[in-house]
Amino acid sequence: MKPASDPVQVSVLQRRLKSITGEMGLTLLRTTRSPILNEARDFVTGLYDAGGRMLEQTEYIPVLAFALQPACENIVRFFGRDIHPGDVILHNDVFSGGNQNNDVAVFKPIFHGKTLLAWAACKGHQADIGGAVQGGYNPDAREVWQEAFRIPAVKIVERGKLRRDVWNLVFANIRLKIVEEDIKAQIGGCTVGERGFKALLERFGRRRLTRLLEELFDSTERMVRKEIAAIPDGVYRGESIAFYDGVTEGTQMKINLAVTVRGDEVTFDFSGSSPQTPGFVNAPYSATASALLLTFLMLIKPDIPHNAGILRPIRIVNPEGSFLNARFPAATTFGNSITGPTSDAIFRAFAQALPRTVTAGWNRFLGFAVSGHDPRRGRPYVDILFLSLKGGSGGTWMADGYDHIGLINCAGGILAQDYEMFELHDPHFLVKHEYLTDSAGAGRWRGGLGVETEFVIRGENVTGVAFGDGVEEQARAFGFFGGKPGSRNSITLTQPDGSERRPKSKEIVRGIAPGTVFSQKAGGGGGYGDPLERAPELVHEDVRNGLVSVAAARSEYGVWIDAESLALDRARTAELRRVK
Repeated sequence: MKPASDPVQVSVLQRRLKSITGEMGLTLLRTTRSPILNEARDFVTGLYDAGGRMLEQTEYIPVLAFALQPACENIVRFFGRDIHPGDVILHNDVFSGGNQNNDVAVFKPIFHGKTLLAWAACKGHQADIGGAVQGGYNPDAREVWQEAFRIPAVKIVERGKLRRDVWNLVFANIRLKIVEEDIKAQIGGCTVGERGFKALLERFGRRRLTRLLEELFDSTERMVRKEIAAIPDGVYRGESIAFYDGVTEGTQMKINLAVTVRGDEVTFDFSGSSPQTPGFVNAPYSATASALLLTFLMLIKPDIPHNAGILRPIRIVNPEGSFLNARFPAATTFGNSITGPTSDAIFRAFAQALPRTVTAGWNRFLGFAVSGHDPRRGRPYVDILFLSLKGGSGGTWMADGYDHIGLINCAGGILAQDYEMFELHDPHFLVKHEYLTDSAGAGRWRGGLGVETEFVIRGENVTGVAFGDGVEEQARAFGFFGGKPGSRNSITLTQPDGSERRPKSKEIVRGIAPGTVFSQKAGGGGGYGDPLERAPELVHEDVRNGLVSVAAARSEYGVWIDAESLALDRARTAELRRVK
């Protein structure tokens, strides 16, 4: 592998590719209709070479991004030479490279004359994708057909002409008109990507651009190999548990991971993990591979470009038939969410080799999707409630965790809805959305805080779907090196008659009456290091800001703060810490 002949031009090209994918993302933000896309930003954009290798991607939702390459490669294999200028291909199938049925991808080939050179792709989480349950999350599903309308790679536009028969077939199986509009926006995003890539062709020329892209792959590979080589050789093991398969209460699915570092290469081996479940707590291969990659990239140099060169020194062993690589026709909608326990296993493994790089556990999110009839507009609505599900990340060496950051598979990319837009889109009245005191795991560097959210449901014929984890005591975000775990997740529905219902972590709740109060507590991240080593001034500041209670300051951190004046008593703090 030779050094780049012109490293400056390779760097310039990489930044241009990043800029193009960013413009594609801005196009989706400005043209999509669903708040899942234009507010929560549950989408990704990317560019790929003629064979489907990743050239660049945006960082909106990483677990979606790394699943685009296998889907693109599958499209190239399937269509072969039957790919032409003006084609647009739709895809969501988890058994041919997709990561989740609701995450629908649009691919557009980019030609130079008659030669296929690249692909532009946009993938977004759609508000509905058919199946038995509106919104797509179905804990009762036992096979893929009960989850969604499957879309293996299919041309919806051929040689620039809309295939109305195929278009009508797809959207006749989807409940919400808004999805059709959002797919049009994704096509527009791909057109922006095509235009940007063709501008690169004009600047560099075909031969030079092709050569520089290969050098970009090689350069990225060298960077990753250098990072791996800095990790001591050895076999590092990590385990974690996913809880409740949605079928049998009390079930636990084990992730067994062996990480082998040898020289400048690394192998992730999931052999021995639990078999696939009868419910929807399974992941397709792409979702697990994406979870692995996004977590590993958190542990190495942060400015490594995101392209296929990353993959060359990384080997993944993930036997088919486990719940991390389920066989057809398994239900797999929960697959993206298994990123939580997958990342836990990876962090635990690398804690042995990279103790000052890993983070403590992130909150395992608990989601609640609502769907029903909006009486204000006389039409159906769906919301995944990103506002309420975002917990905290784990603390790490020299840094507290991020507050209200959300799912680790989104790595901070997912956003909560704007309050006014939330009430405008949904027939809900927001009462509370605030940091949850004492939710962060205590530590020398505490975890990030979770949040408490409360609103009144005013929709009609409302169904809710709980899908997530973190309600069990064992599922709390773990602490590292003496740090304490974060708080648990919970959802409570207080009905108009005052009675309460607490949904299980995977459950369909039908017949939610207007006037029901929804309340959710999203837990915090785990702490890192001994809480008694945290600077008293930092604990004092957290107490003054309402993030840590006076009682927890004393019991967890050994810091004495007067309950009335909130003044820090250094003498009593020293004594309290001495006796602890």
